[in-house]
Amino acid sequence: MASRGPTQAHASELTLRGLLVGAAITVVFMAANVYMGLKTGMTFSSSIPAAMISMGCLRLLGGASLLENNIVQTQASAAGTLCNVILVLPGLVLIGHWQGFPFWQTGAVCLLGGLLGVAYSIPLRRALVVGAGLPYPEGTAAAEVLKAGEGDGGLRDLLCAAGVAAALGLATSGLRLLAEGIHGTFSAGPAVFRLGTGFSLALVGVGYLVGIGACLALLTGVVLAWGLAVPLLTALGHGGGAPAQAAEAVWSGEVRLIGAGIITAGGAFTVVSLARPILDSIRSALEAARAGGMSSDLPRQERDLPITWVGGAALALALPIAGLFAWFALGAGLGGLLPVLILAASLFVILVGFLMAAACGYLAGLLGSSSSPISGIGILTTILAALLLPLLIGRAAGPEGDRLVIGMVLLVAAVIVTVASIANDNLQDLKTGQLVDATPWRQQVALIAGVTVGALVIAPLLELLYRAYGFVGALPHEGMEAGSALPAPQAALMTQIAGGIVHGQLPYGMLLAGIGIGAGFVALEASLRRRGLSFPALTIGIGMYLPLTVVMTIAAGGVVAWLAARALRARDAAASRDARRRGVLLASGFLVGESLVGVLIAASDTFSGRSNSLALVGAEFHATATALAAAAFLLALAAFYRLVSRPPPGSRPGLARALPSAGERA
Repeated sequence: MASRGPTQAHASELTLRGLLVGAAITVVFMAANVYMGLKTGMTFSSSIPAAMISMGCLRLLGGASLLENNIVQTQASAAGTLCNVILVLPGLVLIGHWQGFPFWQTGAVCLLGGLLGVAYSIPLRRALVVGAGLPYPEGTAAAEVLKAGEGDGGLRDLLCAAGVAAALGLATSGLRLLAEGIHGTFSAGPAVFRLGTGFSLALVGVGYLVGIGACLALLTGVVLAWGLAVPLLTALGHGGGAPAQAAEAVWSGEVRLIGAGIITAGGAFTVVSLARPILDSIRSALEAARAGGMSSDLPRQERDLPITWVGGAALALALPIAGLFAWFALGAGLGGLLPVLILAASLFVILVGFLMAAACGYLAGLLGSSSSPISGIGILTTILAALLLPLLIGRAAGPEGDRLVIGMVLLVAAVIVTVASIANDNLQDLKTGQLVDATPWRQQVALIAGVTVGALVIAPLLELLYRAYGFVGALPHEGMEAGSALPAPQAALMTQIAGGIVHGQLPYGMLLAGIGIGAGFVALEASLRRRGLSFPALTIGIGMYLPLTVVMTIAAGGVVAWLAARALRARDAAASRDARRRGVLLASGFLVGESLVGVLIAASDTFSGRSNSLALVGAEFHATATALAAAAFLLALAAFYRLVSRPPPGSRPGLARALPSAGERA
């Protein structure tokens, strides 16, 4: 991308006030994401809402620039991403190894994993952001938000879309006047099937941004999961109970493991296929370092932190990571096996962490940070660690050995999930920076600041919520109401998997079946790639792993993008760029509005001390809420299609081919 000119090149970028505003926004998003993640198992990307809030805050202070706003959202989104540690770490409380969340150990997991993720994202930037040609939907959307906020063009579209999504989000998740989705289970003999969709405009926006190609791969995963695997397994008697409960049990306990196996095969192929560009990226970074690093003759927009600093920092981080594992395992009576365990766990984190960071960075470029299977990465890491660690220490830790092994598995997985999450989100932020002509090394400094702030905040937040609500199966005080406990669903699943492997009870057949199926899709992907087509095997696994309502809603957005691209080509191909930009702004607005409302609702629930604190109706209103939500969703979808399938007023024919549509990307 060409430079935006001398004024932009010398605008304020990395400032003290920006770092302070970013730190304040960090606390808000950390609180919201930790609460929502423990309650639902799902978190949201904070990049876009952070960009919106930073623009408002810096405007009040005066003299803000687009680049300074970009630094604030970079810092805030990096810290907000650390909350993904909740997908694993509460498992240590569930097994009774921890009685709460010790500040220093919890903070060390986030700080060390986060810093390692930042270090890995720096060489990956050249391979995945600059050279891979990936769309990075949320990074692109954040750039559009920043550009729209800098001037008047497009801001109205973005704000209107945000207002609509916020209103529907408040009526859905807050007031409970609208249902979040609809699904139905039906039987054909002993086989059970399920159909459904969600009503989230934010997910529609994600689908529009990623395009039809990725959405078709997701839908293939849905067909495999709910059209083949679940019906077949329920017909064979798996699950038991009523059809709806049997379908849910089979999907969550077995079919998701098939999806995890496909993710394993697809992820391995992705990492192998990226090996050359990643090595080229590291080589070019080394050449830049030899030429003078940040003070070289490279354009400002291409200056990373010197790779020699990054490599040295990554090696230096190995020592405190080893110290964390030693601290955790002290007192277990391992004797001479303790150094072996520490060395193996540290090497595992360094090596597997890089592979997972590369795979997640690729997925962030393909699907966006919010739709990347971080919990799937946690599952795979848990499986690998649970297979490796018992081979090292066996029963040497005495009668409490199983609990120590499971605890160490969860700790290792928590560090790697943090590494992958930060790399996943940071590459989105670096894509945003590329699109607004930011300076990469300044963004990378902001990422380090964000990780540091987040690591200081996460332990008190987790401790506060645990003491207030408890977790299902682990209440901190006698007499607490079990019905109000937070489910921590993903952490419970990781704990179940780790315990199943250590005790020899995991259904390995499902995982191996997924790897075999994934190998077939990898061969298909490689064949299609030679013809210039994209059908990623890894995304098929995601389609099996993510909830049905999430995938179907994303797919709706992809279909809208494809239909709009066809309509624009048929009516006025010369205006396709302006129509596409308008669509990106509207989709970004959907993400902004729903995410901000999610923050407010989570804050309300947290401060009131109860769930659904804004609800106006009860469960008896569900049927009416579903009908109203379906009507509102279809109306919004039709309006969205109408707006993005026609050239906006004042479109400029000369720019027609500057930005490909979603259909062309696919």
